[in-house]
Amino acid sequence: MRLGVAPSGRRSAADAVDLARLAERAGLHDVWVSEDYLERGAFAVAGAIAAVTERVRVGLGVVNPWTRHVALMAMEAHALAEVSAGRSVLGLGASNARWMQEQLGIPFERPIGVLADYTAALRVLLAGGRLDGEVLGTQMSCALDATPPQQVPIVWGVKGPRALARGAELADGLMLSVLSSAGYVRWVRETYRPTEVTAYASFTLDTTTTGARERLRAHTARYLGMHGASAITEHAGIDQDLAAELQRRLRAGESAAELVDDDCVGAVTISGTVDDAVAGLLAMRDAGVDSLVVIDDGTAAPEELVSALVRVAREAGLVDG
Repeated sequence: MRLGVAPSGRRSAADAVDLARLAERAGLHDVWVSEDYLERGAFAVAGAIAAVTERVRVGLGVVNPWTRHVALMAMEAHALAEVSAGRSVLGLGASNARWMQEQLGIPFERPIGVLADYTAALRVLLAGGRLDGEVLGTQMSCALDATPPQQVPIVWGVKGPRALARGAELADGLMLSVLSSAGYVRWVRETYRPTEVTAYASFTLDTTTTGARERLRAHTARYLGMHGASAITEHAGIDQDLAAELQRRLRAGESAAELVDDDCVGAVTISGTVDDAVAGLLAMRDAGVDSLVVIDDGTAAPEELVSALVRVAREAGLVDG
């Protein structure tokens, strides 16, 4: 299993680049750049990371089909593939109505259908082909001036049953949401049989299990509330009535951290003592994760985050040293 980090979009671009340098130097395998609205733009940060690293895979995880014309996306992906010397991975996701429609005023309709059509058009351009005629509701006649040095892998970052099925069919892999558990990963593998699975994970260490999980309790409650009663929570062993209540409280703006106990946090994060975290990493590996990406919350010093992660990874036998 590959192991990587995803710098927080709340960090400055310079700090994200520093974190990537540290990750590569420490022996980690991947650096993924998310694009949450309205934080830093992912392609600029990923390009800077690619320019100062030599070995790590550089992933975009994820960008959407709404804010970049498909030709512009192909241009950006082509440039990143060149800067990274073929180390880049392009993660696409459908985004959400709050960001696109409510904040940016972009109509949010047929998200999975649009993502599928966008992926097909993007593959044509990245393979050196030409788009002629109506594409994504627009008349186009365009092709890239040059073809990327090698095929750019495209993964889908999605979570609904239909989206997972389409992603496993159309993409080169799936990127699973934060709070994905080993049980959920195993279910995705068995149900959809994707080519590759990348998963985001929340991570923290302490001398006690409760001490570590306390720091992730509110975060866990929030994200479980976003997922609600769903496959993600069901296959983590989370009671579906609890998941529904967490979602109700999130939507009502009410506190819910007190509903989430240590076992609940531990089921969906890599957290606790070193032994707890090692067990969590190995469970994800055994469930079928190809690349596990630890999300940076932007609060810990980059050195502390990388040092803690590498300590656990070495104990688990996932990095050298």
